[in-house]
Amino acid sequence: MRYVLKIAYDGTQYAGWQRQKNALSVQETLENALKTALKQDVKTTASGRTDAGVHAAGQVCHFDVEDCSVPPEKMPDCLNVHLPPDVRAIEGWGADDGFDCNRSAKRKTYAYSLYVSKREMPLKERYAVRIDAAPPLSALQNAASLFEGEHDFKAFCASGSSVKTTVRTVYAVRVEESESFGGRDIRIYVTGNGFLYNMVRTLVGELLELASGKKTEESLKLAFETGARELLGKTMPAKGLTLLEVIYG
Repeated sequence: MRYVLKIAYDGTQYAGWQRQKNALSVQETLENALKTALKQDVKTTASGRTDAGVHAAGQVCHFDVEDCSVPPEKMPDCLNVHLPPDVRAIEGWGADDGFDCNRSAKRKTYAYSLYVSKREMPLKERYAVRIDAAPPLSALQNAASLFEGEHDFKAFCASGSSVKTTVRTVYAVRVEESESFGGRDIRIYVTGNGFLYNMVRTLVGELLELASGKKTEESLKLAFETGARELLGKTMPAKGLTLLEVIYG
């Protein structure tokens, strides 16, 4: 039977989703819990890899098991007693054998969190990145629209990637702002049909540069056309990034 799980995790202590030889990953942690709970080796497939330090509120993975009496909707409760506090299964359901969490995904939404403060705020630092100053919300929203549509995001991809194509469609980039203890919070939501390695983190860095007037719409167009990484702003730290949702169907 094919089981599907929605997983949430704090990525701070993990070397990303994918199992690695010399570092602890979320995949290894989950598969160890499955082995303990189900008394058999289980291989999981996720909607995509999250990098070291990146969090997830809605990662999706599937796995196949035989002779299992646990109903899909009860699998999270079965697993969570064997998982550490920073990894949790939050939903479970069954799927046909043809369903693939990676290949069947239609769109994903990531959120990047920033806060504006002269000094670090301990209650924000784990999941957001501090910046000294930020452009007005209107400037951020105007710059955000420049990334929407189908583009070649080669310049936004970390070197060493082996993907077949760097063309991706970004359906929406939305910027929201709120006030909380310690000052101004900014969250940038990016929805697309897929993302390259470091793409969202580099997009956020470039968005800040565009909104502040340090870069121009012309330089962004040139980056799309040439794939030249040096035309873009910095890649933002991993801890501000969270995979929010994966959409199927």
